[in-house]
Amino acid sequence: MLPDVQRPRSMHLFAAGCAGMFVFGVVLALLGTLFGLPEMRARMHVDLAQQGNLFFLLFLGVCSSTLAAGPLIDNLGHKPVLLWSSLLVAGGLLGFVVARSPTAAALSALVIGLGGGGLNTAANVLVSDVYAHNRGPMMNLLGMFYGIGALFVPLLVASIAGRISMTAILSVTASLPGVCALLYARSRFPQAREAHGISRSDLVAVLRYPGLIVFAALLFFESGNEASLGGWISSYAGALGAGERSATWILSGYWLALILGRFLVFKVLARSSKMRLVLITAAGSAASCLLLLWSSSLAGTATAVMLAGLTFAGIYPTVLALAGDRYLRHSGTVFGVLFAIGLAGGAVLPWAVGQISQLWRLRAGMLVPVAGTMVVTALAASLQRQAAARR
Repeated sequence: MLPDVQRPRSMHLFAAGCAGMFVFGVVLALLGTLFGLPEMRARMHVDLAQQGNLFFLLFLGVCSSTLAAGPLIDNLGHKPVLLWSSLLVAGGLLGFVVARSPTAAALSALVIGLGGGGLNTAANVLVSDVYAHNRGPMMNLLGMFYGIGALFVPLLVASIAGRISMTAILSVTASLPGVCALLYARSRFPQAREAHGISRSDLVAVLRYPGLIVFAALLFFESGNEASLGGWISSYAGALGAGERSATWILSGYWLALILGRFLVFKVLARSSKMRLVLITAAGSAASCLLLLWSSSLAGTATAVMLAGLTFAGIYPTVLALAGDRYLRHSGTVFGVLFAIGLAGGAVLPWAVGQISQLWRLRAGMLVPVAGTMVVTALAASLQRQAAARR
């Protein structure tokens, strides 16, 4: 428990992290929502394979900035990374306002990803540092705001699509990271933990931390699973016969379930082992994706999507908390490495869904998250065996 004098300061920093995660949620939900609308696909002149390419470029930007953000946080502190990342996201969203071709859309997606990766890394490292003795619950609570940001986009589109222009929707969305940038510019943050910078030998030492590759591999597939559903579920529902608004509401149900799941995990982790929770929810996520693949009705699809959101919810932030518990030094670099490798899955798996869907059909593409959730379950079991051996 934090001393009373530290609580207001800690809550201020937590709020700053939550704002960054909210915008990151907007970033990752944006393409899946907008390209579920035929109007957006026609406006950008993209097919399913090109849509998959945009997801790839978005996550390529996320991964690239994540690699840079960790050492920058250790060396310069949280503030410059949060500030400049917010400005990049705002600029990329404004780029979509004027984009009318696959090339322009690709450039905007890359810039948005570059900003989103910095926000994600800085927000998570900030909360991990501030709540060193309560990481598991607080990082799941932080993850709720990622879900709230991701839910914001489909709710906005479902509520006002057809009433105002796509340009207006994108402009409103671009104002959010702009406001965050103003707030970060006026806020104070902790000093850099490694003010002398991190040497190449330190970076190599981080990469050699025992067990780090298993954490990274698990996050690779988990990020890919979440991005595959978030990016393709509205298109998938449309292929099953759902109208634009119904497909968007099904996607909203996914993000709402993710938020609810992270709130439940926040409560459960006060009484349960982090490792046990990851293993149970990983197995549940595999069952949910199998149900999604087998379902042929919209009601069954909506149910499977919400179950997937619930079971996905606790995996990513709880695995990050486990890593934060194990690797205390150079936390920014450790998280940067984990995010970079992990979020590469967010580029590769949705891209694979697009390529498979273009060749065959979207149902075949949904085999990708089914396989991914099975791998996550196997890796979670491996981490649990490692934890038992360390005792």
